[in-house]
Amino acid sequence: MDKVKLTKVVVDGLGSRTKAYTIRDENLSGFSVRVYPSGRRAFFFRFRVGGGRSAAIREPKLGDYGSMTVDQARGLAKDWAAEVRRGGDPSAARQMQRDAPTMSALFDRYLAAAQKRKKASSMRNDTRMIEKQLRPKFGRLKVQEVKRKQVRAYHEALSKTPYEANRRLALLSKLFSYATDELEWIARSDHPVKGIQKFKEVARRRFLSQQEIKRLGEALAKAEAGELSRSVTVHAVAMLRLLTLTGARHGEILKLRWSEVDLERGCLELEDSKTGRKTIQLPPAARKILSGLPRVDDNPHVIAGAKPGSHLVNIKDSWAAIRQDAGLDDVRIHDLRHTFASHGARSGMSLPVIGALLGHTSSQTTQRYAHLSNDPLRAAADSIGIDIAASLGVA
Repeated sequence: MDKVKLTKVVVDGLGSRTKAYTIRDENLSGFSVRVYPSGRRAFFFRFRVGGGRSAAIREPKLGDYGSMTVDQARGLAKDWAAEVRRGGDPSAARQMQRDAPTMSALFDRYLAAAQKRKKASSMRNDTRMIEKQLRPKFGRLKVQEVKRKQVRAYHEALSKTPYEANRRLALLSKLFSYATDELEWIARSDHPVKGIQKFKEVARRRFLSQQEIKRLGEALAKAEAGELSRSVTVHAVAMLRLLTLTGARHGEILKLRWSEVDLERGCLELEDSKTGRKTIQLPPAARKILSGLPRVDDNPHVIAGAKPGSHLVNIKDSWAAIRQDAGLDDVRIHDLRHTFASHGARSGMSLPVIGALLGHTSSQTTQRYAHLSNDPLRAAADSIGIDIAASLGVA
């Protein structure tokens, strides 16, 4: 085999032959270029693993000429030579890097494991976020390549939508915690989400006033009489009334089964909910609605849908028609739950009682209604103040 000092001029001048051949560098032992019959050129580095004549010989490729220059290949070969002198195996380290798991693999492992311990609704949210946002952005990267600076930049780029930005950051944190604690793919100290502060979120508080509730009731009555959209069924109307009267979550009433309705005790005994088994108290008006609601043969669901044996699937169209008629265009279905809680707070109920009615597992969740509980106190203070002021002569 020929030996020559490899330079750009030399490598450019190497012609192809019927068989591949190698030209070794005369200055750097082990460094060479291989020329293939197609004319393609690639750099290699030959070394012994562990030293000694009996040690195994390896000659991995450094890279293709064109994707790297001669000087870049020589520099890498020098680095590898230094690693070999220290007793290392640079080709093995490179192979480990190539075989290192990707973020896409982490997404797949996480979702597979989460199915065993997460509720279906949470799984849908995680899957949607991973497939729509996280996999396109991070999927091709190695898990160990994702650094805190990169995650922080991604989070900050979403500053105009703080709620969504924080949800993505929280899921990324769970993913990397799974990679460290369960899979042991990276060290805990390399967790790239630790230390990144979430954006401050302004909670959306929309409560219906007494006048707005009256307009909602009138629109529901029209819908029940068939005066609005034909798509609004009696079951859809019943669902919206029950949501307003009980403060239940949308999914809890939508999937409610007759077997979970106990009219004698005046409650719903949900077998499962966002927070597990749950009891929902039914005020008299809610019990009346359920008593008069027609049951559909061979359908176990209270809010029957068009498909035999299933519950209502699309409530959005019905809600859109009703809220438009009621002039409540900015009101979401979930705001009916907020309205139930706000009326409890304004009537003087304690936050723990309100939290229990709503099925909150954390007192912090109920705390959003704390400012409303001041209303009855303010009214009492005003009443007392008026009486005292009259006696003081400052009325």
